[in-house]
Amino acid sequence: MPIGSDPDADTVPGYAAWRKGVAGVLAKSRKVDAAELGDEPERLLAVTNYDGVTVAPLYTRRDELPEQPLPGRFPFVRGNEATRDVHRGWYVSARFTGSDPARVNEEILAALENGVSAVWLGVGADGVPVAGLPDALRGLLFELAPLTLSAGADAPAATAQVLSLLDGYQVADRSDIRVFLGAAPLTSRFAALPDADLDATVALARTAAARTETVRAITVCGMAFHNAGASDAQEIGAAVAAGLDYLRALTDAGLDIADALDQVSFRFAATDDQFETIAKFRAARRLWARIAHEVGAPDFGNAPQHAVTSEPMLSQRDPWVNMLRTTLAAFGAGVGGADLVTVLPFDAALPAGELGVSQAFSERMARNTQLLLLEESHLGHVQDPGAGSWHVESLTAEVAAAAWSFMQEIERAGGYRSALESGLVAERIAETAARRDADIAHRRTAVTGVNEFPNLAEEPLSEAARAADLPSRYGGGVPARRGAAFEQLRNRSDAYLAAHGRRPRALLVPLGPVAEHNVRVTFAANVLASGGIETVNPGALEIAGIGAAATESGATMAVLCGSDARYGTEAAAAVQQLRSAGVATVLLAGPEKAVAEVSGTQRPDGFLTARMDAVATLSGLLEKLGA
Repeated sequence: MPIGSDPDADTVPGYAAWRKGVAGVLAKSRKVDAAELGDEPERLLAVTNYDGVTVAPLYTRRDELPEQPLPGRFPFVRGNEATRDVHRGWYVSARFTGSDPARVNEEILAALENGVSAVWLGVGADGVPVAGLPDALRGLLFELAPLTLSAGADAPAATAQVLSLLDGYQVADRSDIRVFLGAAPLTSRFAALPDADLDATVALARTAAARTETVRAITVCGMAFHNAGASDAQEIGAAVAAGLDYLRALTDAGLDIADALDQVSFRFAATDDQFETIAKFRAARRLWARIAHEVGAPDFGNAPQHAVTSEPMLSQRDPWVNMLRTTLAAFGAGVGGADLVTVLPFDAALPAGELGVSQAFSERMARNTQLLLLEESHLGHVQDPGAGSWHVESLTAEVAAAAWSFMQEIERAGGYRSALESGLVAERIAETAARRDADIAHRRTAVTGVNEFPNLAEEPLSEAARAADLPSRYGGGVPARRGAAFEQLRNRSDAYLAAHGRRPRALLVPLGPVAEHNVRVTFAANVLASGGIETVNPGALEIAGIGAAATESGATMAVLCGSDARYGTEAAAAVQQLRSAGVATVLLAGPEKAVAEVSGTQRPDGFLTARMDAVATLSGLLEKLGA
């Protein structure tokens, strides 16, 4: 429901008073009369995401939606299982790779003893040799720990090995054994990754459907789209379209629709936007249930979901912040009802060992993130705790609608494979990625430690870390990391530091008392640091002392920081002082209109504003400074 569209909104207790308060605060900050903001000033606080979904600043009972059925019942919005073990919650999944089966087996068993409850194993080119699977899986209790394979083109051979192991495995109820074979040809095709072809995948599904264990052959990997820059609805819509193509191929091969649905599982990325992530997993289940309903088997629309914390959200700079990002992502995925959750190591965006910490440490932090949420915060004790939240329910419905719309666009293009070949899926995702990059470049979207609050004192990255984008370790090409453009600027600063023994430098020139210049001094220092430019702040300066401060700093670039009113009286003289001291580039923190009357050599060379393209501006400044 659009913000403020309910004619009975004012009947919500306190809503009118809250709206009046919003108007007062906005009027003060914008220096206008409250009457100029209209009858619905809260609209100015709304945010629209990349799916066109508007998030309101406040949700009340006017946003209430009908209650969804209980977990385990169609349309599975509230979860796939009616009787999930509240002591377990979701499965804590960890990824294992390595070419030595015995070593991998040691790692798996140690992880299972320390809180991991599901195994995700890389096979073949992605990890353990196919022939080494029996050794790698030795001692695994399959009925207690679900097994997920990621074998790429080796999926058929890996499947044969695992099924052979299961043939000799004794357990009372074989349906308790859950295995995901991980064949993903359609989504791998988008990411240009090797995988089993579709015919081989259909054959695997036919084999899996005949097993007495719970075996699913196909993983629809939405991470392939997410890593390319897709929005949440695009990731879901493209994944569901791929899933629909799988159903067509399976039923064409003779499987009935219920068996076909039972061969599909999904993998989605979880991000640090906790509410978006909660809604995303709920919406994805709703869409797949709708597909199952349309093909005549609604009770089989509860495909398992594997959540993996987002690779694009991980930063190379100030990577310790990634621990917080992955915590929020795991929280969102768990509350959103994911069946398995994998938290990536906080240093996954860097070459192994870059930070001087062991792989064991990184993996332990990732594992313990989930254990803290489950064992100490008790998130698994309640299924779908977001249910009934006006915000969560509304966001779920709107993300689902946007995802369904994208899926229908793909269907109109001839289906998933045709939409891939025509470039439609890639084009739509590229458009979203470009919009997100622009928001980050203009600092409308904050990436802590990268374009906001950067730490220039951290150790420079190695040449190997700066040289290339790391491919995804978890299936999806090279992740389009958010803030990578700023990190490339920092790479240039690191190279300058290595060559000159110091970073590119700019002098801050505060004008007037602290109350006048502090906001712009902070802004200028922060934005310059995000590009790897350190700043020298001598404190408030009188006009006569500016030249001496510039000479002492040795800086060839300076930034005037003060109020618009002071710029009108002092900027021209300050610029002249700086130029006389040999400063080649003089910038002003603020709008160009503040010095509209100034011309010639007394006019600043550029302006730092909140709306600028910071990446482009900083790149130009680094070039001027020789970086």
